[in-house]
Order: sequence, then structure tokens, then C-alpha cells
Amino acid sequence: MKVIIPVAGAGTRLKPHTLHLPKALLPVGGQTVLGHILAPIKVLNPDEVIFVIGYQGQMIKDYIENNYSFQSRFVPQTELLGLGYAIHLALETVSEGPIVIILGDTVIECDCHEFTDTGDYVLGVKPVVDARRFGIAEIEDGTIVGLEEKPDKPRSNLALVGAYYFSEPTLLKSALRTLVEQRTTTNGEIQLTDALQMMISDGIKFRPYDVGHWYDCGKKETLLQTNRDLLAKLPAPPPIEGSKLIPPLYIDPSARIVNSVVGPNVSISEGVVVEHSTIADSILGADSRIVDSEIEGSIVGRSTIINRVTGRVNIGDCSEIDGS
Repeated sequence: MKVIIPVAGAGTRLKPHTLHLPKALLPVGGQTVLGHILAPIKVLNPDEVIFVIGYQGQMIKDYIENNYSFQSRFVPQTELLGLGYAIHLALETVSEGPIVIILGDTVIECDCHEFTDTGDYVLGVKPVVDARRFGIAEIEDGTIVGLEEKPDKPRSNLALVGAYYFSEPTLLKSALRTLVEQRTTTNGEIQLTDALQMMISDGIKFRPYDVGHWYDCGKKETLLQTNRDLLAKLPAPPPIEGSKLIPPLYIDPSARIVNSVVGPNVSISEGVVVEHSTIADSILGADSRIVDSEIEGSIVGRSTIINRVTGRVNIGDCSEIDGS
């Protein structure tokens, strides 16, 4: 089995944090986004994990090679022509065997063995409130009979959540090749959803799989909500003398907390220093320093200094705010 994870996007909706760091390596819930994505995949013991890389791709490559021992391959995507094009590139050298595709900006918690055992062709789905924002699946008698990409008038509320299983890659490769050669686009991009619909029209029966949990990491608001949800699953950290810790929260062992109130819903990365401050509902990037401040609902980049600031901040790497 091979796993494909596309992580080539620039993450423009998460600027300034993605100006120097790929979206997949942003911290959330005590881990990188990509670390959360890879956690449930380990049980599949994949023969190879293929990463489609683009923006800051070397950072993705270094992260994987420094932290994981599985066989990996990195496919460059120089043209951002859509998810379908990214998967097309990854499949060019894949000739046989089952394929799992997991999107690189969505954290999914599910039983991967159960997912792949659901059928020969499986799509992960979840009910959503605003179906116009997603690829949407129509289901009849336990089979997916139609797909639409971000429709104006959705025919169902079941969103494709970014998890796909194919018992063999031939038909998917053929459909994507047709879209690429004919430059067939939806919303200006070559869509994986369109290739899947072509397969359905040719008689392939996709089975839906309702994933247990699905967390969006695509923009600031959803990243903070995902942080809250993931932190709620973690054990409380050990107490720190002189400071008050309010779970749920994550504090990297290398961080230093001095005379502060931290939590709830705070994720603190390696090397962070918090002194005489109150932090709630926030994500603090590596080696940042927060002094004499009260912040909430904030995302703080790496190697950033915040001094005497009150309120919400959204600040990128290597920056400084001094409210004194």
C-alpha cells in the first residue's frame, strides 16, 4: 500500500504564519499539522508515503527525514493547477497496489484499517452545515452515486473530508490523465472530485465512510478551533511551581513558564518563554517569548517577542511587539 499526501500549497489564508513555514508544519494541539495527519496512517505500515511538495518543500522533506523512518518520496509540483493535478503527478510512477490519499491540511481521526476495509473504493465523508464550501457526495443505498465540487445548490450535506482509498490506481490515473490532457477545470483548477465523478459514471461504486472526527487547519479561526479540539484529548501537564495551569493545554518540556497563568486551550511549542503573563486560547510558535502580557485567541509565530501587550495578536515569525 502507498499513501499520497499533497502538501504543495502556499497556505495564503494563514499568512503571516505561512510566509516562512509551510502550512503542514504549523503547530496545533501539541504537534505539527502533518504530525497529526501521519499518526493514524502508521497502523497501515505503508510501503511508501509520497508527498507532493511545492512551497517550502525542502522544509517538508527535512521534517519527514528527521522524524520518520518509513520509506518516503517527494514529488515536486511546480504548477499549482489543483488537487487533481497534484495527485496526477504522484501517480505517474505508481503502477499497482492499493492507494490511500490524505489531504495535507485536514486532520482526520479514524480507524484506518476499518476505512480501507469498507470497500474497493472508499471516500471519507462527514455532514457539514455549509455544504457549498466542499466537495459533496450524494448517496443511495450505501453507494455514492454523484459528486459535486463546491456546488451553489448542494444536493446533500455530506462533505468529502480528504480521505480516499483505491484498491488499485489504474482507473484513477486514467481519469486524471484525461482531465490534465484536456485541461478540464472546475473553479479554475483540475479537480480530484471531477476524476472521481468520471469513475462513478464509468460504473465504479464508491462506498462512503463516516470519519469519526475531522479538523480543518486551513485558516486562523479553524486552526484555533482545531487546537481546542485536539488539546481536549491530551492529559494535563505536570504543575509548574509559581504558575497556574488551566487544562486543556500542551507545554513542550523545553518551554519555561514563570509566574504566569496559562490556559485553557493553549499550545506552547519548544523553547518558548512565558513570564508574568496570562495566556488563553492561543498557539505559541517555537522560541517565542511572552513577557508582562495578557493575550487570548492568538497565534504567535516562531522567535517572536511580545512585551506588555493585552488582547488578541496574529503575528508571524521573527517579529516583535512592545506595548510599553
